[in-house]
Amino acid sequence: MKRLLGLILILGCLNGYAQKDEKATTLLEEVSTKTKTYSSIKADFTYSMDNKSARIHETKSGTLLVAGEKYIVDVAGQKVYCNGKEVWTYISASNEVQINEMDTRKEAITPTNILTSYNTNYQSRIIQDGDASDPNLEAIELIPYTQGNYEKVIVIIDKKLKQIKSFKIFDRNGNVFTYKVNRFQTDVPVKDSDFVFNEADHENVEVIDMR
Repeated sequence: MKRLLGLILILGCLNGYAQKDEKATTLLEEVSTKTKTYSSIKADFTYSMDNKSARIHETKSGTLLVAGEKYIVDVAGQKVYCNGKEVWTYISASNEVQINEMDTRKEAITPTNILTSYNTNYQSRIIQDGDASDPNLEAIELIPYTQGNYEKVIVIIDKKLKQIKSFKIFDRNGNVFTYKVNRFQTDVPVKDSDFVFNEADHENVEVIDMR
């Protein structure tokens, strides 16, 4: 889960470089605008981490459910619930849940930002217009303005549907993190209680309250 939240942080916080691709900026703005019209989004995804020099290849699958500032992220034995005020991180292997206050600072990162904050946090350029398998797929490269842990992000967008299909993040240690959206559902019926961890559903769960 630390890796997942780290990637959300990357996509929410990077700034761009000097030259600007207006076509890429426009497409990203269209994706952001359309995403904001949905009452909720549910995405099934596949996550992988590769490092050729270290001969590492990891693959996991997960689910993301977002409704405004509320969300659930379920991946690799950890499930994170956020009701817009508190955050519960449940670790199934140890049957424990950690409770924290949600970071409400303006620059704070949530899964909502990953879907809506491209243009305010990146400069961008199109590196591939269309794909042999699908002419609607557009590849956009995002590069940080200042040097940090990450070199670049490549986002694949369906320009017809105005939806993310995948994104790939390259860090300066040779790691490549890839997220592929396998299923994308919008306006899924949800209720507020869905985004709150229910202790009664987990017998003998250890509660670590860090609020």
